[in-house]
Amino acid sequence: MNQLRVGMIGYKFMGKAHSNAYRALPMFFPQALKPEMAVLCGRNEQAVAEAASRLGWSEIVTDWRQLVARDDIDLIDINAPSNAHKEIALAAAKAGKHIFCEKPLALTLADSRDMLQAAEEAGVAHMIGFNYRFSPTVQLAKKLVESGRLGKIYHFRAWFLQDWAMDPEFPLVWRLQKDIAGSGSLGDLGAHLIDLSHYLIGDIDEVIGMSETFIKERPLAEEMTGLSATGSTNPNAPRGQVTVDDATLFMAKFADGAIGSFEATRFAAGHRSTNSFEINGSLGSVKFDFERMNELEVYFNSDDEDVQGFRRVLATDPAHAYAEAWWPPGHTIGFEHTFIHEVLELTDAIREGRQPVPNFLDGVKCQAVLEAVERSIEQRRWVEIAEM
Repeated sequence: MNQLRVGMIGYKFMGKAHSNAYRALPMFFPQALKPEMAVLCGRNEQAVAEAASRLGWSEIVTDWRQLVARDDIDLIDINAPSNAHKEIALAAAKAGKHIFCEKPLALTLADSRDMLQAAEEAGVAHMIGFNYRFSPTVQLAKKLVESGRLGKIYHFRAWFLQDWAMDPEFPLVWRLQKDIAGSGSLGDLGAHLIDLSHYLIGDIDEVIGMSETFIKERPLAEEMTGLSATGSTNPNAPRGQVTVDDATLFMAKFADGAIGSFEATRFAAGHRSTNSFEINGSLGSVKFDFERMNELEVYFNSDDEDVQGFRRVLATDPAHAYAEAWWPPGHTIGFEHTFIHEVLELTDAIREGRQPVPNFLDGVKCQAVLEAVERSIEQRRWVEIAEM
């Protein structure tokens, strides 16, 4: 196989990110399996046609079932809202298509397990969109943990803070509706933190959490794009109930003895997208903030006392993951590059006949933690992941 024929469902926020990745991959990673942006799918024919022209797709369809059934498609890329993931993935697996699905994998743990089983039985490649793993700085943090340079890991603390939903008159978008999104800040933002913890530290054994929905009702949305939306300015316009969490915090115990704390909120004024973690070990620590994604703060106990302190490491030298494909040292990369690296892993795995990482198994593990946190909040107790 020299080319991968892609059919993508959804074309807004993540659709734009994935499209850019498919287009850029051959330019910067010429050895990679080349994606062919064959067919874009969306329900609104005019809107999907405009998106296809802008993003670089060759054809459009308005029925995802028609797309999945085509013999000239190798990979189904699912960017639809979360409530559509399972049905599309099951159909794609049955049709023998490789699958790339955005997170969270499904609305429920049971559904995510069904998706994993279907993909495994079909023998297709399956990947979940945890793109933050593919930042060179996160890769460096992983290297420092795995090599033992941070020693025994004691703490993992993580927070993903946004503020786009703080206005009480912001419309009721699909991300604020449980039957479509599955959960709010926990599943949307917390899922990334959970996956990073699994990737960097290891499995979580037990959790206890709390959550709050600060704004209970909102005006109905008239138009939605990404994290923005418009609604009626009429004060008497219909309103709907917010059925997800605005903020969730939880603590965790890891299988290897480390402890963790997690915070996900859309009500942190001034934080546009503060996705951060800190790891503390017996020999040192690292700190990461995605708003400064090219930098990793590193501290080693072994430094002489008079120069001890966190140092800023700019992860743009050839020693860092993916750096040689991009620019000279010191020339930084951005959010969109994590998706290009993600697609590189996907295409390499398909060419090599292996499963990409992260895959649906990682999605299931993340979903188990999400539901354990929800059960903990409901029952006001520690919940073991093994219960789920």
